[in-house]
Amino acid sequence: MEIVSAVSLRRETEGDLEFLKDLYAASRERELAVLVDWGDDQKREFLEQQFNAQRSHYLKHYADARFDIIERSGSPIGRLYVAELTQEIRLMDIALMPAARNCGTGGKICSEIMARATRLGKIVSLHVEDDNPAKRLYERLGFVAVGDVTFYKLMHWCPPGLAHISEAIAAQLKTAS
Repeated sequence: MEIVSAVSLRRETEGDLEFLKDLYAASRERELAVLVDWGDDQKREFLEQQFNAQRSHYLKHYADARFDIIERSGSPIGRLYVAELTQEIRLMDIALMPAARNCGTGGKICSEIMARATRLGKIVSLHVEDDNPAKRLYERLGFVAVGDVTFYKLMHWCPPGLAHISEAIAAQLKTAS
């Protein structure tokens, strides 16, 4: 995937672990800011625990997914985790460092994933917290909420003619709850 001019993807390696932890912490700053009673050590310990739990979950439940580092001019600026399932491309996670946000990178990456889904005849799905600023981007791109999974919204984007797949997946979600 070419992605964006001067932005590229490469496979994640164990050498990226510290960057990934920093990226995870940056993605949780808004939530942790309200925990005024917690000291820096408590926050760091919490972030480490949550990062490890999320990483373990992704590796266990999406063993065949692509775990990529997003780079700009050779420097890491984010991560992109994508699983290609039978009827859908699951955008498991896209996260950018604060300095790389709001400059079109996330939208262009999503658009390329959507173009791939169109070529393959699949929908694109993702989970997003209701108050996550990225939700507005997904809505602008045409994603629609099809259900709730714990405190996340399940959103789908469908290429023309594939609404039946989105409806079937949403129905499966409702019967599983």
